Amino acid sequence: MTDSQQEEKVIQLIDLHHFIDCYNSEIKIINCINHPVNIIEENNVKKGILFYDLKHPISLDLNLFESFKRTNHLKEIWFVFVEEDSVSQSKEYIEFIIENSIEIFYDKIFHFNFFQSIIKELK
Repeated sequence: MTDSQQEEKVIQLIDLHHFIDCYNSEIKIINCINHPVNIIEENNVKKGILFYDLKHPISLDLNLFESFKRTNHLKEIWFVFVEEDSVSQSKEYIEFIIENSIEIFYDKIFHFNFFQSIIKELK
């Protein structure tokens, strides 16, 4: 793993743990190492969570994520916008959701302000 890949994984783990603390501390982490989608269990249901930062975009191969969902027997996949700024531009998020058909491929969409520990469900 390259240094930048290791850094991305560490950020992914930090985002996941803080999101769980803010959303529902009863969530269990199943796998968060092998893929950008983290596998969790909530109320005995396997789900996936993808964290996305508009300032540090990653490739969104929606077919790959659908395949990942089927292969790992996930009931849902959540898309979580992560931001560190205190002021969000909701227009940016809405435009991104529409342009990338996020609402079609993801069961829930959240906005997570990391430092304020605020989670808003967008879908």
